[in-house]
Amino acid sequence: MRTNNDVWTAAGFGVLAGMRSMTAPALLSRELSRKPTRALKRALPGLTSRKVSQRLGLLALGEVLGDKSPTAPARTAFPILTGRVLSGAITGAAVSRKRRGARLGLTLIGAGAAIASSYVFYGFRRLMTQRLRVPNVAAGLVEDGLALALGSRLTRALR
Repeated sequence: MRTNNDVWTAAGFGVLAGMRSMTAPALLSRELSRKPTRALKRALPGLTSRKVSQRLGLLALGEVLGDKSPTAPARTAFPILTGRVLSGAITGAAVSRKRRGARLGLTLIGAGAAIASSYVFYGFRRLMTQRLRVPNVAAGLVEDGLALALGSRLTRALR
């Protein structure tokens, strides 16, 4: 049975995936690789691996740096949005405290939250850069700070 905590955590990781697609799995993998239980290792062998955690961290760092580029594609472009949806779905499913049974509901919650978050933060970024005339780099740093704050809160919820 799912708990409300699982639902909110899945939604939170979906929101994070919409903000920064690689940050969500990187933070989740980092937390899961610290003290993986035997059940976690069987259910999520990739996300509990320290090597995978380190590689996801590097990908997340690359995404954070690339996001500031003026040539970075919009997060709502189909291929980019698809990656965010997959990231939200995977992290949403992975937060289930019960490893038995279907995690379809949490998968859908994570994916849906990633879609919504992608559009909300796309609008937020445009508001900051076009209406408020905040430089793109500064607007990206604000979003990075929000993503890290959310990620920190979500990983604490997993402990």
